[in-house]
Amino acid sequence: MTDSVVSDAEPLHASLTVREAPERAAEHRRPDLTPADQWNRAAHAALAAATFGLSPMALALATLDWAGHLAVSPGKCFELATRAWHAAGVFPAASRCAGDDADEGETSVYAGHADPRFTAAAWSNWPFRMYRDAFLAVERWWRDATSGVPGVERHHAELAAFAARQWLDACSPGNFIATNPVVQQATLRNCGANLVAGMRNWLDDATAMADTMRGTREHVAQSWLPGRDVAVTPGRVVWRNALCELLQYAPMTPDVAREPILVVPSWIMKYYILDLQPHDSLIRFLVEQGYTAFTISWRNPGPEARDLGLEDYLRDGFFAALDAVRSRCGEAVHAAGYCLGGTLLAIGAAALARDGRQDLLRSVTLFAALTDFSEPGELGLFIDASELSALDALMWRQGYLDGAQMSAAFQLLNARDLIWSRMMSEYLLGQRTKPTDLMSWNADTTRMPYRMHIEYLTHLFLDNDLAAGRYCVDGRPIALSDVEAPMFVVGTERDHVSPWRSVYKLHLLTHNALTFVLTAGGHNAGIVSEPGHPGRHFRCATREPDAPYRSRHEYMSDTPVTEGSWWTCWRDWLREHSTGEVPARMPQAGLGQAPGEYVLET
Repeated sequence: MTDSVVSDAEPLHASLTVREAPERAAEHRRPDLTPADQWNRAAHAALAAATFGLSPMALALATLDWAGHLAVSPGKCFELATRAWHAAGVFPAASRCAGDDADEGETSVYAGHADPRFTAAAWSNWPFRMYRDAFLAVERWWRDATSGVPGVERHHAELAAFAARQWLDACSPGNFIATNPVVQQATLRNCGANLVAGMRNWLDDATAMADTMRGTREHVAQSWLPGRDVAVTPGRVVWRNALCELLQYAPMTPDVAREPILVVPSWIMKYYILDLQPHDSLIRFLVEQGYTAFTISWRNPGPEARDLGLEDYLRDGFFAALDAVRSRCGEAVHAAGYCLGGTLLAIGAAALARDGRQDLLRSVTLFAALTDFSEPGELGLFIDASELSALDALMWRQGYLDGAQMSAAFQLLNARDLIWSRMMSEYLLGQRTKPTDLMSWNADTTRMPYRMHIEYLTHLFLDNDLAAGRYCVDGRPIALSDVEAPMFVVGTERDHVSPWRSVYKLHLLTHNALTFVLTAGGHNAGIVSEPGHPGRHFRCATREPDAPYRSRHEYMSDTPVTEGSWWTCWRDWLREHSTGEVPARMPQAGLGQAPGEYVLET
């Protein structure tokens, strides 16, 4: 397997072949650890493995900070005691059998709350409404107790609130047969068949987890296979190195836009989230609209890739693929990056601008990608010095961060829906969640090399070097303010990974033309938002070059909502920033059919 790039232009990278990969990786290895360091790391790795990569010390520090400051805040304590006393007076009224037909608005904690866990009518019957109201009152009390305590460090307050939420979600009356009227009704109606089916589901999941540590991946992923059910847009692998493959898609129109599109997905995910089924494939949409589309498909790294860093992904990933696209099309490129791939693209665009080569990019598009990490949202709960020490030790032993370990953190962020609601549905009601293409993709987890992930978390998340102008490429700092190419930036309203308020901060780091789109949905579903998808809407506004900064609150109040998919908005924007059409470009014979080999690696 060899590098197949042929270009007359000066390459942006030094090509990397499979044979050369171990030698290149060896250049980046840290100095040998002393016996004491190895002993420390072994102990930390063992502890991190037992706690699924989480740091118990971080939680202990947060609890001590919160509890200590609460203890010396008599006003806050009195306020919490008053609320507890008031809430205790609600439950006798809620427990009256005769009050079943009364107006709940007078006494029920649930009134106006509309918690999705308790929407069934059976929760309004006694005694279940008492269980519900008591639980919601306790949940509200703990939410008040872990917020607004004077003197508590913000990160510690968020971590204490997160820990309290995890325990409360686990204790919800909806999780137990004795206190869940919906489960009881289903058990009586089905003569217990739902519990038998639930036990069978649990055994299947427990067997799969014990065997592969991938949860329910098998029964989901087998239903949607890349190349058969998803990732079926016709194309070919036109270039490959040890780190990634480059896919070029067959044209569907006689003429195409002069400038091609290069998609840079995140290596946290398989690329085909952007090429699911034909009806919800963003890549197919681009091809149908008359664009020459390329995408990077990252290799799923193993222990041998432990010392690959961010600069390897930049040089032998983005820059190498950009060289390959230029060698085939001879034009500037519309580059689009998703999530971490968008962050890499922003770094690459800034490096090109610093070196006077920004004319290689016709435009830059970022999908749910952070460039300022000062407010990373709930994901920041797992990022501090103690947590990074635990992760460092765990990945040092493994050589990578496993997909199952990574998905566990994301599930904890939304445990109410991804863990407890699913357990009630599948184990108590016996109803398997019907797999979808997006669920299949989500279960197709990937790994991340040790060195790259630590660099990413330390330099970007923890130190925020990119936004501060401290991040270096080839030993020299880069600045996003150097980028002159027009930008199209997409944020999603319910994003737990890249909160749109943080994505919006790119306005503070650049002065070029920047079109910002805020769309309905979350980190994944907001991007997979094809035309015709029900309930989709977006806002779109452009900041002209060197225009004054407009706050996100002004953006929300001044930008009207447009019904439909943002894909068509991006298509129109790309047309405005293209320079005409050329005859359709057919992919060369290449190295095989899309979706290639790397996407199939587990």
